Amino acid sequence: MRRVSLKVCLLGDFAVGKTSLVSRFVHDIFSDKYLSTIGVKVSRKTLALPVDDELVELTLLLWDLAGSEDFDRMRASYLRGAAGALCVHDLTRAETLASLGVYVQDLRRVNPAARVVVVSNKSDLLGEEGAEVLAEAQSVARHLDAPWHLTSAKTGEGVEEAFRCLGRLLIQGPTA
Repeated sequence: MRRVSLKVCLLGDFAVGKTSLVSRFVHDIFSDKYLSTIGVKVSRKTLALPVDDELVELTLLLWDLAGSEDFDRMRASYLRGAAGALCVHDLTRAETLASLGVYVQDLRRVNPAARVVVVSNKSDLLGEEGAEVLAEAQSVARHLDAPWHLTSAKTGEGVEEAFRCLGRLLIQGPTA
């Protein structure tokens, strides 16, 4: 079995659910208490992913970066060495979708080969305008050349799938 360990960043504005997604993925827990991430928090989770005729043991080193303007100056140093990122926006706050392009641009400036998955979080709070918001999120993901996933850190919907999707992209390497 091949063993791989890769750095992955969670990117997005404050309060989009990055820390909650990591907590749900790594520990299968969710808390309603909002605690703003200061700086970076690193977690680890190992996945077994089938690739071709072998099983790859992929350890994701999950860097949960603070989503604040004060942190923008230091972001490049935290992005260095990242193989990929989950770029997260909050379905209830349209402005968080608009800023994803900046996060992806920053990541790809530091590592042009980095792989990205766009995550639309808080699906449990999606209202009647849902179809329009989801279509816009999918359009942004296509523009960023990234797979798109719908998640809810609260219910767990789509969380494992989003991280596994990124893991598969990382193991497969750069696109041709």
